[in-house]
Amino acid sequence: MNSRELVRKVIKGEEVKKTPVYGWVSANLDKQISERFGSVRNFEDHYEYDLAHIFGGPSPYNTKEILPHIKNKTYVTPEQALEMPFREVTSDDYIRVKKNLDFYQKDRQRFCYVQTPGIFESLNDIFGIENHLMYMALYPEKIKEVYRKQALWNKNNAENLMDLGVDMIHISDDWGAQNSMMFSADMWKEYIFPNYKIMADAVKKRDVFLSLHSDGNINAALDGVVELGFDVVHPYQEAANMSYDTYLDKYQDKFAILGGLCIQTTLGFNDYANLESEIRRIFKTLKGKRWIVCTTHFVQDHCSVDELVFAYDLVNKLAKE
Repeated sequence: MNSRELVRKVIKGEEVKKTPVYGWVSANLDKQISERFGSVRNFEDHYEYDLAHIFGGPSPYNTKEILPHIKNKTYVTPEQALEMPFREVTSDDYIRVKKNLDFYQKDRQRFCYVQTPGIFESLNDIFGIENHLMYMALYPEKIKEVYRKQALWNKNNAENLMDLGVDMIHISDDWGAQNSMMFSADMWKEYIFPNYKIMADAVKKRDVFLSLHSDGNINAALDGVVELGFDVVHPYQEAANMSYDTYLDKYQDKFAILGGLCIQTTLGFNDYANLESEIRRIFKTLKGKRWIVCTTHFVQDHCSVDELVFAYDLVNKLAKE
């Protein structure tokens, strides 16, 4: 069984002999990993990664148009956002995705999921997050129009990616703070849910897996996430009061978890005893369930390569037991 088949089985809840292994390691540790292993790809090969997280698709807006707003913090209003045209997307926008699929999916036989924009997070660039939350309260109908506009673009982008043969559409959209969402569950259901349904229905119609990344505590949205048909949730953040007991009791037959190796409390603190203890605890809790071991976010630059190697030596050992 190759990695692609392994991950598919785990997401579906089928019994397997090995826990799939992955990790978000490149963003902050590229140089350090390359000095030790020659490249991040060599690190991934060494630890027999079963997935590939692919970036490289188009952005909705013309970067030259929105960059001055971001740089100068002259954020736009919902009315201005509705008037701003999306950039025209061509096949050239997907060249990097195609190259990565050729390498990871065809050559390495790994399960490939592709990063795509969400609804809330992607608009923070043009609104500013504080303004965005204020707009949700002050201009609900305009914000709903902006969200629908974004959702339709996201749907078309997902269609293009699925045409390339990706294994899973991965939507990144941070909704959570440490102990709750940044907006109420009722607002999520009214503003976010119907626009996610536009995207989710298009993906599920094609029988392609669908995953969500959201940092923080999103307990209040999980029933809606299930209703939308998400197959995978990353990171299901235990450090933000999302209990694995709740997952095992209520959701393990609904979606898989991508995560477990916490960069907020566990990895990168030079406490090897705690690191080993936590990795063993997570494996004892989730091994054999619908779980793909992964970091909860990008490993931070205060983590040494020695510590990363220690963690993944143990992860690989336990994954195969």
